[in-house]
Amino acid sequence: MEINLFSEEMRRNPFPVYSQVRSASPVLNDPAQSLWMIFDYDGVKRALNDHDAFSSDMSVAGRVAPDWLLFLDPPRHTKLRSLIMSAFTPRVVANLEPRIRELSRELLNGTIERGEMDMAADFAVPLPVMVIAELIGIPAADWSRFRRWSDAILTLSFTVPGGQKPMAPPAEYYEMKADMQAYLPGLIAQKRSAPKDDLLTRLVQAQVDGEHLTEQEIIAFIQLLLVAGQETTANLINNTVLTLAENPDQLALLKSNPDLLPLAIEEVSRYRSPFQWTLRATRRDIDMRGQVIPAGKLVLAVIGSANRDPSQFRDPDRFDITRDPNPHVAFGHGIHFCIGSALSRLEGRVALSEFLNRISGLQLASEKPWEPRAALHVYGPTHLPVRFQLERHAVQS
Repeated sequence: MEINLFSEEMRRNPFPVYSQVRSASPVLNDPAQSLWMIFDYDGVKRALNDHDAFSSDMSVAGRVAPDWLLFLDPPRHTKLRSLIMSAFTPRVVANLEPRIRELSRELLNGTIERGEMDMAADFAVPLPVMVIAELIGIPAADWSRFRRWSDAILTLSFTVPGGQKPMAPPAEYYEMKADMQAYLPGLIAQKRSAPKDDLLTRLVQAQVDGEHLTEQEIIAFIQLLLVAGQETTANLINNTVLTLAENPDQLALLKSNPDLLPLAIEEVSRYRSPFQWTLRATRRDIDMRGQVIPAGKLVLAVIGSANRDPSQFRDPDRFDITRDPNPHVAFGHGIHFCIGSALSRLEGRVALSEFLNRISGLQLASEKPWEPRAALHVYGPTHLPVRFQLERHAVQS
């Protein structure tokens, strides 16, 4: 069976193909791309969780990847994650809620009176960049620079990950790394000499068993946070609005029962997972579903397919904001479970509540098929024109 996961139409609606492949061959070899793909829930969950068999270190498959937490195995992963988690605590995330609400209202105030907007460009994309910049402690005057970094990092996922030879990162990525290396060490030094109430200060001060993060480890985490934090939240917001517009019964249910919003966010995470797949590399020969994945192979764990697996989810192709329990793996599983998942959920809940509270009659404003985001591993629209009526009863401060 040959499939192309990376065509525009497939990236807009991969789910029928996922279903077909998952039923016929849940573990699939793609010789043309020199990679294996896992489509079923149990297989994907194992690939995410069994780090003794499935390494996060791409060098195991002869590949090159950034020196990010995402691509590390224990024991180094264990040490770095402990240090980062000591700074990136639930309290730190929870304390961001008032500022997220304020930023959400500022962005909406600039566009919503028109009765239409590009949900992606006007709201869903700029909001998480602003939140993460403030969280880290980047001065507001440098936010545009911060956004350029984020865009450049995403170019790492503009190409297919397979092939016989590792592909060199685009020139924009090297330019971004040079700019970060010129900018961040000075800012880190400022946080050491004059600590602030921000994440960068807490990363500088973090210690576990007397060990601190190095400057390069801090910079690498900021790179990862830029990608994961921005793209996950932007696509979560976009995909929620897109899916509610396509399912007016569920929008009406949510409007009449706003307390369902947390469940709705979980259902969007399952139904249109912001990250469709993640990479692993096999440490040894692995027997799965009657196939043997050889050692040293690149593996795509297809999260978007796992979250539509009927063996785990009843009526998986139905969007149901009351679905509970909802054991999706949109934020990963095991030791690499997404550090920023609580922040993404919080931003999604606050941003969507602010938007939905102020509108009614939500509709898509274009009949053209939406254009997928450029990064191949993410799922969501580059632009999302919507129109609506204003709820005049909504009170904004």
